Formats: sequence, C-alpha cells, structure tokens
Amino acid sequence: MKRLIVLAALFVLLPAAFAQAAPTVAQITHSEFQAVNASGEQTYNATEKVILEGILLNNPADMLDPTPDETITQLFNISGQWQIFFQGEGDDHAGTAVWLGQLYNNLPWVALDGGYTNDEFVSELSRLNAAQFSPGDRIRVTGYFLSYNGKLNINEQHNKNPDHDFTIELIERGVGLPRPEVVTLDDLKDVDDEFIFDPARQTGGEYHQVRLIKIQNVSFADAKDWGPHGELVITDGVKTLTVKLGRGNGIYAGSNNLTEPFDVIGIMDQESTNLTDGYRLYVMNYDGNGSVLASREHRRADKPGDLNLDGVVDYDDFDTFLEDWFNK
Repeated sequence: MKRLIVLAALFVLLPAAFAQAAPTVAQITHSEFQAVNASGEQTYNATEKVILEGILLNNPADMLDPTPDETITQLFNISGQWQIFFQGEGDDHAGTAVWLGQLYNNLPWVALDGGYTNDEFVSELSRLNAAQFSPGDRIRVTGYFLSYNGKLNINEQHNKNPDHDFTIELIERGVGLPRPEVVTLDDLKDVDDEFIFDPARQTGGEYHQVRLIKIQNVSFADAKDWGPHGELVITDGVKTLTVKLGRGNGIYAGSNNLTEPFDVIGIMDQESTNLTDGYRLYVMNYDGNGSVLASREHRRADKPGDLNLDGVVDYDDFDTFLEDWFNK
C-alpha cells in the first residue's frame, strides 16, 4: 500500500517537475535595453522578456511590406515583414524596433515547418493591429528579443509558437509625436566622415538611435535610387549620410521634387555588421512639399500648430482647423 501511495505521489509531482518555467520579465527603459559595450554588442541580459513603453513613430506598412507569400523558398528571404519603431520619453533618450517576419523557415537554423502560412501570418497581423494604434500613440510592448546589426529588437526570436508572441497595448491615444531633435552631420560624423561611436550612448549615432530627428540644409550627393526601399545619400557639402526610404505612397519614381538645400526628418536607424557604424536616417514617406524630405506626420510634429504645413504658424492654420472641424 505504501508503495502505491509513493507511486501515486510521483505521478502528481512529475508534470510539475517537467513543466517549463515561466520566462523572466521586467519593465525597463529603452536606454537600459539598448546598452552596448565597446564593440557595439548589446549587453542587456537580465531577463528573458522585457516590457517597454514609449511613443509610436511610424505606420508599420510605411516601413516594410507585410504581404505574405508562402511559396518563397529562397534562403534568407522572409517574405512578409512588419516593423515599428517607438521611442522613450523624458530622460529615456533611446528607442526600440519591434519586428515580425513570415518565413522564418528560410533561415538555415530554423526547422522547415517553422514559418507562417499565409493565413497564419494574416492572423498574426490582425492580432497586432487590433489595438488600432497610430504614430503619436503611447504604447506598451512585451516580448522576447534578439540583437540585429547594432540594435536590440523585440521579436519572436524566429519562433512562430504562440508562447513567443509579443504583445502591443495601447496606453493612450493621440499623445502626439515627439518634436524632431535637430541634429547636424557633425554630431554624427568625425572629420574623416566616419561615424562617431560612443559606447556610453551619450553622443553620435548611438545617442540618437531609433529617435525622431531633423537634419537641416543638406542636398543630395546621390539620389538615383529614389523609390520604395531606396537608399539615397545626403551631404552638407563636407560630410555624408545614407537616407533609407520606406514604402509610403508618396515615394515613387518621379516624386522627388526637392529643391536644394532641403531638410530631412526621419528616424535614426542602424544596419551594421561590425556594430559600430552603419547609421542611417529612415524616412517612411514623402508628402511632395518640395522643401522637407519627411512624412506628413513627422513634418507636422516638427512645427506643432502648423496645420496647413506651410512652414509658418499663423491665422491660416486656425482657418484650416475650423475647416477640418466643420467638415467632420
């Protein structure tokens, strides 16, 4: 009888013993999350998952193409992708990317059945977009993470199992986009036109990474790649910087009507295999204004109150407000 009791107890305890422990998680700042060492490697490892809050900076569809295609078999071709950037507030001078991909199984280290079908990926997009958030909303993101080319990103760690889903919560709608910080190429590049890398993240590209910034009075050194996902080069006459274009509906062949000099407003990004360079300005969309390369919402954030986007805050903006109000 005693033996039977012991065996019964073991059957009760075994499931608990083999149950997977819940992942560790903590709410931290973007600055803590994006900390790097002298080689540019991410150093955050205190928990397996993180909770971050901040202001959403972009519409995901203006950055990457989410259209799924499960027939793609090319190595490293993820097919549909989804990504947002959101930045910290107050003293939390940093920001983070959140990324989702479809065909993880086109990565050589992922199992052949490790990607989403088209229907599964559409379902994931619907889940993420259920909060109906917009640029300027305050959001909370909870999830696992991986480093990629100089940033620590919240993602699924290339694992489509539901236990690796990240979540996005809408904390407050319409808080407003942060005003773009004015940054010069001298703030980003040294006298040899090489990127300034500061592991303390107090200067250079690291300081401005995944933040909304504005660079004034530049011209194109190379604009031949203008178009969705194109890469351009701007210059102040001495130093240069890559501008990565998104896929907003204002970016298409022939829509470049910018006169020189012009300003650029975008999000400071990094794509670097050696982790200490490769900073670029990511511009999601262009509204055709002819003087500022920026999306409409980023241009409006630059001059609060400039409702008609003519570069001046005056009575004409009040007329625009009244017109919008009475047409609702």
